[in-house]
Amino acid sequence: MPAWERSEAYCEYVGFILALNEAVRSKPIGCNCDEGPGTKGIVSMLDTLSVWIDETPPIDQPQRFGNQAFRKWHQRVKDNGLKLLQDALPENLHRAVPELVEYLTESFGNSTRIDYGTGHEMAFAMLICCLFKIGALVDNERVAAVFRIFNRYLELVRKLQLTYRMEPAGSHGVWSLDDYQFLPFVWGSSQLVAHPLLEPRSFIQEDIIENNHKDYMFLSCIKFIQQVKTGPFAEHSNQLWNISAVESWTKVNGGLIKMYKAEVLAKYPVIQHVLFGSLLPFKPSSRQPPSMRGAGPTRRPVMAPPGIPGSQPKP
Repeated sequence: MPAWERSEAYCEYVGFILALNEAVRSKPIGCNCDEGPGTKGIVSMLDTLSVWIDETPPIDQPQRFGNQAFRKWHQRVKDNGLKLLQDALPENLHRAVPELVEYLTESFGNSTRIDYGTGHEMAFAMLICCLFKIGALVDNERVAAVFRIFNRYLELVRKLQLTYRMEPAGSHGVWSLDDYQFLPFVWGSSQLVAHPLLEPRSFIQEDIIENNHKDYMFLSCIKFIQQVKTGPFAEHSNQLWNISAVESWTKVNGGLIKMYKAEVLAKYPVIQHVLFGSLLPFKPSSRQPPSMRGAGPTRRPVMAPPGIPGSQPKP
């Protein structure tokens, strides 16, 4: 793990997360943004994968979770991954496809366990990072990378989770941020920085969620959680309930970036599955990793484990 945190891959990935975090600051999903052929090609590929879900309905089986039809869908992705990326990218970039396809097939969950978690989400984020490195995406497509590509991916994996009843991979239960995702909370909180009306305390209000979930990724995550979980929000999503007590989205964003580093990038069960190659090499970096402070430090932990002052829900 220390070697990973000193690697070129770590520096590239952290820098990528922070660059996109800054690019979407204070912007709604529907804002105008540059979309080149690379963005349109990847979105079209994700649309195809969504159609394949429709063509692979869940089967009748005794267990509640982990429908085995997912294995058939995932095998189709593996069998056709090379062609999917070749169709999405210009021919002069096809030499990178054999490396990129490994990130793609890892992005949708594990076909043996039929589960999905932040490591799979990280694989797709690394795919986008690599697309920037090879020039399939360019700097002025940073906003589109989040609002067009990643948001479409988010819709797709939610469809997978609901259709095949996928298990959370490595969930920490009530003390985790979310059973499946993390990055949409990071980038989604950046979207809400300096919003004239929506404050952190607002996102647990039903009318706020309903009226704004299509424009803000953070609120779309809350809406999905409420769709799949029952009971009081403070009980099934305690960490998110805590966030509603933080005074500003700037502090929420900074705290979530720190938490992403600690709870995802510093966890061996996640990093053991990462592919290191020519695009994200494991060799030591000659530069310091970018700061994970985000927009600013927090006075107390935004995400604190049980029993630590500052982690209790507000009255």
